[in-house]
Amino acid sequence: MTTAHEIETTEPAETDHLKAVEFCRESYANIQTELAKVVVGQGGVLEEILIAIFTRSHALLVGVPGLAKTLMISTLAQTLQMSFKRVQFTPDLMPSDITGTEVIYSDQTTGEKQFKFLPGPLFANIVLADEINRTPPKTQAAMLEAMQERRVTVGGNSYILPKPFFVLATQNPLEQEGTYPLPEAQLDRFMFLVNVGYPTLEDELQIMRMGTGGMAIEQPQPILSIDQILYIQETVKLIPVPEHVYRYAQRIAACTRPKQADALDVCKKYLTFGAGPRASLSLIIAAKAHALIHGQVFINCANVAAVAPAIMRHRIAVNFMAQSEGITADDIVRMILEKIPQDEPLG
Repeated sequence: MTTAHEIETTEPAETDHLKAVEFCRESYANIQTELAKVVVGQGGVLEEILIAIFTRSHALLVGVPGLAKTLMISTLAQTLQMSFKRVQFTPDLMPSDITGTEVIYSDQTTGEKQFKFLPGPLFANIVLADEINRTPPKTQAAMLEAMQERRVTVGGNSYILPKPFFVLATQNPLEQEGTYPLPEAQLDRFMFLVNVGYPTLEDELQIMRMGTGGMAIEQPQPILSIDQILYIQETVKLIPVPEHVYRYAQRIAACTRPKQADALDVCKKYLTFGAGPRASLSLIIAAKAHALIHGQVFINCANVAAVAPAIMRHRIAVNFMAQSEGITADDIVRMILEKIPQDEPLG
């Protein structure tokens, strides 16, 4: 079997395609195994985070405190051998606190004074933006600009962020007083909105045993290097997409637009606005990575459907009627997937 350390990080075109797919599948399985040494359960959450990483995208994690979001992300950075920084967002956090700032530097030999840039915590491979909705819009905008451009501008100079670069942000859904919720246009910058739920009863018992000294905790081992992560990102691009899968993804996004002629009745009834083109693009890219980590050499509609909830739930807005009937964005996405057929090409 191919291991993460045996495969050469050459251009994907020079590597056998089946070998590349098997490498990605085994790498994903090995990462899951290593994370399980520290984090109990949450396999679906980890899958969506890894898909975001393998597609050069970002993810927003939403869940109540104490669900191991920070532990999962820091441990994942360790298994991927990437630098990790955590930023606790607060109402007094300024853009320069995350991007970095220029200070006056005096040369000891010449005495000449000049500005020197001191990088902020954004200069890491994985950045955990903890409770991003607690900081004012100006600082949120600085973070989102870095996510999009993968660089920061300070004092008129641009500084490139390290490669690869990922932002994994968290939000606490319970406390809304004194917070600054991300606008819908900024939420669209995140490929995934990942719901982090409570553990199962058995998982919670295991967490108690591990956390109180009842079980030995193993240290996770490194699985991938940065070069190998970049290699997987290039391999994702090579997964072929049949035409009917393109049409299936486009139909999922287009049918949510309530004022369009091809919108589904449920969307016309319950949605204020629907998903834009970034949603259909994300559906295809994420479906490619989903197929790859499960050992498929091509993608089908089932891969698109598997990633659709996390991609669509923050790109559609339910109206007052839906709220009064207790219908959520996830319910709407589930109804859409039930109504749009997978198996046959769409005309």
